[in-house]
Amino acid sequence: MTRSLFFYDLETSGINPRSARIMQFAGQRTDLKLKPIGEPVNLLVKLTDDIVPEPDAILITGITPQQSRAEGITEAEFLKIFSEEVAVPGTIFTGFNTVRFDDEFMRYLHYRNFYDPYEWQWQDDRSRWDLLDVVRLTRALRPDGIKWPFDSTGKPSNRLELLTGINGLEHTDAHDALSDVHATIAMARLIYNKQTKLFDYLLSMRSKKAVAELIDSAQPFVYATGKYSAEFEKTSVAVKIADHPTRQGALVFDLRHDPTNFIDKSAAELAELWRYKKDPLAPRLPVKTLQYNRCPAVAPLGVLDDSSQARLSLDVKTIQANLKKLSGATSFVNNLHQAVDILNQEQQTRLLANELDVDTQLYDDFFSKADQTIMRAVRAAQPSEIMEFQDRFKDSRLRALLPLYKARNFPKSLTPEEMVEWESYRQRALLHGGDQSRLAKFFKRLEELAKSPQTTAEQQYLLEELHLYGESIMPDPDFAG
Repeated sequence: MTRSLFFYDLETSGINPRSARIMQFAGQRTDLKLKPIGEPVNLLVKLTDDIVPEPDAILITGITPQQSRAEGITEAEFLKIFSEEVAVPGTIFTGFNTVRFDDEFMRYLHYRNFYDPYEWQWQDDRSRWDLLDVVRLTRALRPDGIKWPFDSTGKPSNRLELLTGINGLEHTDAHDALSDVHATIAMARLIYNKQTKLFDYLLSMRSKKAVAELIDSAQPFVYATGKYSAEFEKTSVAVKIADHPTRQGALVFDLRHDPTNFIDKSAAELAELWRYKKDPLAPRLPVKTLQYNRCPAVAPLGVLDDSSQARLSLDVKTIQANLKKLSGATSFVNNLHQAVDILNQEQQTRLLANELDVDTQLYDDFFSKADQTIMRAVRAAQPSEIMEFQDRFKDSRLRALLPLYKARNFPKSLTPEEMVEWESYRQRALLHGGDQSRLAKFFKRLEELAKSPQTTAEQQYLLEELHLYGESIMPDPDFAG
């Protein structure tokens, strides 16, 4: 089977994949040597009238809800194109930070529209990859031949527009999805041409099996991640200290740090050190969750040559000394597992408190094979037949999603009774909570941005368009009864 890379990028209505929506999808297929194959894909997706965009996101993309509805297609129409023409066998989906951002939006999109959320990334020899961590590890280990930017404060930065600018690569319109795709391919081609061996190695390491073989060896390895400090090129040397208790991956210790200060702490103390803090100087637990299925940029310790050690302010003697101190720290591992439980319970409590919507419940469980068969039938059904499948689903999420799927994708097919139910749903979704409702917060943010002296004339126009959109989707309380 011939493999190909499909570089893609999204512009979205916000940053939370549970509640925001894809408004633009763009992509370009290439061969493994980064030569384009076929024409690019560039599609707008309609924003449905139960969704309020984040004004700040629209000011960045410039895509208004009105434009998406005038020029775009429904999510169901988009996924039919995507599944038939884009997600072909052998496709390696990639982009710039796609694993953490774009892939999540795509999973929720599939979930809402009765497709398996994961098959598009693994079935028929498909896989995924992410260029951002490739950039990070290249900068850390093999930077020669490429210019590396710094931000306005003088810190190393790997933002795509800065990378393309300093290296003279075309990037005409940052935050337009297709422009970002072309820029990502140009950056990938630069790394491929200058550091071919590292590029090919990291591409070969995209599978969770390959990652697990390296990490589970219990030997130190080089690891680049956004969670490490920019001061050291987002890269360090880590070692697996335990399997992660709930995810496909491992808990890894950053061997830049002396473990003596952590191995005797209680589970509660470790959880406190693990919690996110805005203060960069606050003490942090040097333990990360490394997920095998997220294409982490990892490499054997042997790639850490003398120049890399100097660049990262990290020497092999320090690594070996800290590794020795970790050996036999059984109580530390047990307390880490308990700390994970503490933090997981806190996260679940926050999610239950803030997001009771069925749209957000993707990760509650996998769908059974029986339900997946019915999901395929739903996708093939005529709009008038869709609700006939509701009682056949075993999974309560699918029963709850079905009327939303019909209303969002086939609004003209709603019966009078279904229209009343849809309007009742929109009432709850948009107005529940009074001055803390989605629409209330939307209008408040529009007002704040309109008063800001930093808001440009073009952005003021976008804010006016958003205000008109908000008024247009305001539910009619009399209609819903």
